[in-house]
Amino acid sequence: MDAVNGTPTPARLPRRVATLSVHTSPLDQPGAGDAGGMNVYIVEVSRRLAAWGIDVEIFTRATSSDLPPVVEMAPGVTVHHVIAGPYEGLGKNDLPAQLCAFTSGVLRAEAMHEPGYFDLIHSHYWLSGQVGWLARDRWGVPLIHSAHTLAKVKNSLLADGDMPEPRARVIGEEQVVAEADRLIASTGQEARDLVTLYAADPDRVHTIAPGVDLDRYQSGDQAIARAAVGVPTDALVLLFVGRIQPLKAPDILLRAAARLVEDDPDLARRLRVIVVGAPSGTGLDEPHALQNLAAHLGIAEQMRFERPVSPDRLADFYRAADVTVVPSYNESFGLVALESQACGTPVVAAAVGGLTTAVSHGRSGLLVAGHDPADYAAAVRRLIVDKPLAASLAAGAVQYATGFSWDRTAGELLAVYAEARHAPSYAVPVVG
Repeated sequence: MDAVNGTPTPARLPRRVATLSVHTSPLDQPGAGDAGGMNVYIVEVSRRLAAWGIDVEIFTRATSSDLPPVVEMAPGVTVHHVIAGPYEGLGKNDLPAQLCAFTSGVLRAEAMHEPGYFDLIHSHYWLSGQVGWLARDRWGVPLIHSAHTLAKVKNSLLADGDMPEPRARVIGEEQVVAEADRLIASTGQEARDLVTLYAADPDRVHTIAPGVDLDRYQSGDQAIARAAVGVPTDALVLLFVGRIQPLKAPDILLRAAARLVEDDPDLARRLRVIVVGAPSGTGLDEPHALQNLAAHLGIAEQMRFERPVSPDRLADFYRAADVTVVPSYNESFGLVALESQACGTPVVAAAVGGLTTAVSHGRSGLLVAGHDPADYAAAVRRLIVDKPLAASLAAGAVQYATGFSWDRTAGELLAVYAEARHAPSYAVPVVG
């Protein structure tokens, strides 16, 4: 291992990694459709691997005839758009029928080169794991798999009215867990879920926390940030960032905001509730549900809805906010919470899944048990009333976030890559 950054020595590094992301492209804008934290993860890790001299080739499904077959995302990182089914109109639940076509495209891309072109496969989400499993057997290289979310966990924590994940996904995940050479969990809880719910071999499960871009997401002058995003200096700003769907529970923030105004009508003048995101998943069934709910709750004038924005502008929204609220029913990690904290904005989040790792209760934010809007209103009210607490959490948020970086994430992944490549099964390259 490198004594400086903990990454493997050059002789043990892979030369080229095949990264599989079937259902969403790293080129897509996070916060809409199926694009979210997983997209950010793939982009940030791939860039850092490339900076260390490792070529990364990402395979994703083509969703438009206008997309070129291959795009350079960054130096050393290419994205392959694989044709698998119609370009548009397919949701995640429709994609299992296209996995054969997608796998064929991946195998053909490798077949254009000499045997041994790829040293390793890293699949993201269970659909990609199914493809990676077949490619692993064909190429004779290790399969590293990141689930990002698990159906059994999601189904145990469903929001009211949300649809459970189908049985086909559960079976597919079980198969991938059984076949992958190494499994990457974002938190200790996810690692335990893989072992207890999916019978994963504990020796093949590695916990590696995602990171945050500490160069982009930094604390700064709140007044300047508010001017940049058009928010009054004296406003009380509550922020939600993410896909608008029942799982993410933005409605809880709206109900909590209405409760705050009900308890203190004077807040109505100052309160601003900003939602940055777009309908996704089952949220597409009622794309205007949040606007209608705001009108019903009597806080339409306090609301502001923004489509997903660039990372730099998103950082301004974080810095402009007093509190970022993350009331999700489940999160495998919670990158939004980490980004907000890096910008010096405390988080009020649900005490579920990866959020219990991404947020340090009482140090960088407040964790709320359950999903009662009154409890979220009470947590926000604490930060409004207790200025020393708010200042302490803001400082603690920045300090806590510095413990997470994409360099560390990529370095720890490289250690797993090296260990998997030099395990007995793969110590001698397989050619054929």
